[in-house]
Amino acid sequence: MSSSNAIAKNTLFLYVRMLVNMGVSLFTSRVILHTLGVEDFGLYNLVGGVVVLFTFLNNPMIATTQRFINVEKVSKIVENVNKIFNLSLSIHFIISLLILLLAETVGLWFLNYKLNIPADRMYAANFVFQLSILTTVIDVMRVPYNAMIIAYERMSYYAFLSIFETIAKLIIVYLLVVFPDLDKLILYSILLMLVNLVTNFIFYSYCRNNFKQETTFKKYKDTARIKELLSFSSWMLVGQLAVVAAAQGMNMILNIFNGVVVNAALAIATQVNGVLYGFIGNFQVAFNPQIVQSYASGEYERNKKLILTTSKYSFFLMAILSAPFLFFTKSILTLWLGNDLPAYAENFIPVIIFCSIIDALAGPFWISAQAIGSIKEYNITLTVINLFTLPLAYVLLKMGYAPIYAFVGKFFIAVALQLFRYYFINKYIRFNKKHFASYIFRVIVIFALLALILMFRNSATVTFIQMTWKVAVIELLLLICILLVGLENEEKKLIWSFLKNKLQRAG
Repeated sequence: MSSSNAIAKNTLFLYVRMLVNMGVSLFTSRVILHTLGVEDFGLYNLVGGVVVLFTFLNNPMIATTQRFINVEKVSKIVENVNKIFNLSLSIHFIISLLILLLAETVGLWFLNYKLNIPADRMYAANFVFQLSILTTVIDVMRVPYNAMIIAYERMSYYAFLSIFETIAKLIIVYLLVVFPDLDKLILYSILLMLVNLVTNFIFYSYCRNNFKQETTFKKYKDTARIKELLSFSSWMLVGQLAVVAAAQGMNMILNIFNGVVVNAALAIATQVNGVLYGFIGNFQVAFNPQIVQSYASGEYERNKKLILTTSKYSFFLMAILSAPFLFFTKSILTLWLGNDLPAYAENFIPVIIFCSIIDALAGPFWISAQAIGSIKEYNITLTVINLFTLPLAYVLLKMGYAPIYAFVGKFFIAVALQLFRYYFINKYIRFNKKHFASYIFRVIVIFALLALILMFRNSATVTFIQMTWKVAVIELLLLICILLVGLENEEKKLIWSFLKNKLQRAG
């Protein structure tokens, strides 16, 4: 199978998974919000965020493991892949112990003495915290297996696993409703942990059955290789620490100034954004192995084309998906959650989506930096820029500005981050100036169109039928602009040829 066919097949499987998960996620979120209540819903997301904060130790190794397995796969020597897998597994075991130690000391103290949590919910908060720690530790140990599946492009597995996750989430919703006498927050956290345990067991079994040689447990005493892995991950740690701190730190700063209600609103906005950006993440996952492996094998022209194409198409896809949410924010939230919306949710969604629109451009450049391997300067600079998010948010809130302004500041930080990514990657692989200028121009035009959609958004609640036909018009106009302005002539010819062949076959 050619690489382009493999990418298309993998993307299809990933989108099947995302469509199923999106439908269930939107349905279950509505029920869970109303069942738990605004405060408990916000509390669950806040407490889980404290544990996630300590995963900064693990996030660098996720990228490191993925990068080195991809590179070793190019050599086609199974023993080399197995060595990276086992060394990574050992490192992740140590990381899980460190996360456990930090969470049970610093995290526990922060939860009980610093966060703004109602006194009558402290027991539930601590219960949820302990289950979140267990879930996180299990997820850490899954990373090398996940890297193996992505490196070998077995994306169909994720589509099949989503069936289990979908059924499990629907069962959780049902159980929350039929057991009204139990503490619903505690029950919800227990059920989610059980789903996580079973999912990870299925994950482990799949890898052991399909990559037996690559995942066989062996002891390796390769000090040089361990140093290489740790050196790479240590610089990745610098960048990932800023990412986690910016995300979870924002959650906590908002809590300190506004309480758990604003955390509920942020959780809703983050979930909407997560559903949209999930499509982008899955789209990019299908390309990521090809970006790393094309660089490792010396196919530099193909590598540059993959980076710009993946970035541009990711941006266009995010634009198409987010346009209805930018124009009909209130109507969509009302249809989804009812009239009792958490305060700030309507305003959080557009600005968070705009941050993700910039991030959609970034993914292939981030993967390219990993492939290049010279990430010291890259991560130090990104960290310095990214960490400005927190003091900026704190100062704005301290001065009395509304919570939305914290995310406006985050948007401008996201733009600065992406400008640096362009500079850094170009320094190493030297994009063709004409091609890169064309890429930038097309991105700016579509971004300006999205800004116009937001400026003239509908602030009143409309019916589903009214929203449907208006969304169809907006999407049609956006698609026309992308086809006319966003695509190169060669890309237009390929699309036209594809459609022409389909029409001839249909006729």
